[in-house]
Amino acid sequence: MREYVEIGIGREARKAYELSEVSVVPKRRTRSSKLVNTTWHFDAYTFDHPILSHPTDALASPEFVIEMGKLGGLGVIDAEGLWGRHADLDEAIAQVLQASEHPLIPLSDDDYKAYQEASIDSTRVLQQLHAAELDRDLLTERIRQVRDSGVTVGVRVSAQNARELAPVVVAAGAEILVIQGAIVSAEHVQEGGEPLNLKEFVGTLDVPVIAGGVYDFSTATHLMRAGVAGVIVGSGVSGTAAIGVPMATAIADVAAARRAYLDETEGRYVHVIADTEFYYSATEIAVALACGADAAMVGRILARAQEAPGRGAYWEPQAAHPRFPRGQVFSPFFQTQHPLDVVLHGPSSEPDGGLNLVGGLRRVMAKCGYTDLKQFQKADLVVGR
Repeated sequence: MREYVEIGIGREARKAYELSEVSVVPKRRTRSSKLVNTTWHFDAYTFDHPILSHPTDALASPEFVIEMGKLGGLGVIDAEGLWGRHADLDEAIAQVLQASEHPLIPLSDDDYKAYQEASIDSTRVLQQLHAAELDRDLLTERIRQVRDSGVTVGVRVSAQNARELAPVVVAAGAEILVIQGAIVSAEHVQEGGEPLNLKEFVGTLDVPVIAGGVYDFSTATHLMRAGVAGVIVGSGVSGTAAIGVPMATAIADVAAARRAYLDETEGRYVHVIADTEFYYSATEIAVALACGADAAMVGRILARAQEAPGRGAYWEPQAAHPRFPRGQVFSPFFQTQHPLDVVLHGPSSEPDGGLNLVGGLRRVMAKCGYTDLKQFQKADLVVGR
């Protein structure tokens, strides 16, 4: 039963919950983590674990994306990022990193001023770099580099540019198309242009489409009826606080839409992918899956991988918006970089759970008595308040 509270005379709001407020209830039978299967089957593709990287240039160099695929996950490329705008990708990212440098912990007024100036300067540099014209040949070359490595290729485009860019990236080798923004609906209306009707558009493509972010049952249902194979819940760390739903509730609502759509279509399953602030550990990923997600799109945690071009710094595509940037360039939160293999699969000597993400997920599932992801989605949950 949904719970509402009065926030003023004649105005109510629904209570909702963050992932940090929800815990998974262990069963009477625990299992060895060696018995846990984290395989994620998406359309015709199989991944060893349900972790995707967020499509940001802070993570996605060709080397990172290839390594992510070899380690069993899906690295997602941002087609509208720096990949297709600057031949020297390392130099472009170095400019962002240089502009973002500031005291890690501001201890004085001068330190705090330096922090504020670095945030503004790095955003300005991102905007300038993204103002360069998109070179489709360069973008195609880099996507083909990933495709030729043999890993599955996932590429993100925005709803505004999907009609123009999707044919380019699919021709270059994209096997999974991600249409992603802070908020994405089944029909994107824009001034002076033809609306993007996802149902018509998805039907013209020969690759599965993942679309989002969404936060509610209705919008998720519309996307599913448009023919997408996956729905993204949330928008990483760059969303506006006034827009959205706490993620545990949002994931559960979209999972309910998936069940209703499964019954409506008599068997068409649409995957739910959680994209939220997975800051520190595998426990947050585990709770997202227990709330009903099939996979998790992870950003900032993966920034500590040695293969990530941001060298610990992190930002998302919305941070480069030319008129209304959302989010910022976060300076390295983790001072020590590790191979991506260690970040995903360990071994770890750090007790905070920020390394060995897949191993941590396996252990949570095993201690709660579950052996695969579909079972784990049915876990009992409790709220701490």
